Amino acid sequence: MDATSLTVFFKAALIGLLIAAPVGPIGLLTMQRTLERGLAAGLATGMGAAVADALYGAIGAFGVSWLIHALIEAKTPLALGGGAILLVLAWRTWRAPVTDAVAPARDARNLLGLAAGTFLLTLANPATIVSFIAVFGSLGGSLQTAPSPLWMVAGVLAGSAAWWLLLTALIAHQRSRFTPAWRGHINRGSAGLLAGFALWQWASLVAR
Repeated sequence: MDATSLTVFFKAALIGLLIAAPVGPIGLLTMQRTLERGLAAGLATGMGAAVADALYGAIGAFGVSWLIHALIEAKTPLALGGGAILLVLAWRTWRAPVTDAVAPARDARNLLGLAAGTFLLTLANPATIVSFIAVFGSLGGSLQTAPSPLWMVAGVLAGSAAWWLLLTALIAHQRSRFTPAWRGHINRGSAGLLAGFALWQWASLVAR
């Protein structure tokens, strides 16, 4: 790894971290699932988002301009679909039973399903698309001089994954402090916020 590649990697890692860190629907889902189902479920949820971030990073790093244009043009149907998914998740979170024990994810297929769900939800989030368009512009000069654009993709993945690992580890460490009553309140609050994110996403389409 030469100095230029290292610079691109760390710039991309910082950007991946900054895009993942703000608390939005994915962050909310990750925290709620960590609290209810344990570290593995929360981390799988976050990693689905990290892989989606890396995919957007790859689209920009390899200069797939037609796909970037297509994503911009598809912002409205993506926002509609993403909002619908958020409403379904809000309903399921509201109705989820709360028990004395933390309910773990049962198997690898279950974990893969959690990751796949947030992968698709992240891809359908217009804010993610806009964020990465800005990223492509900020790293344009660096990418032209880097030996391989894969360093940007790896950096985005590493930065995003590091955030989800830190967040889920902190919540998992503290989850024993939450009683079933508190977890029930958190579930209902999370459901309300997820529904709010969905309605805000739809309202932003009307306002344009």
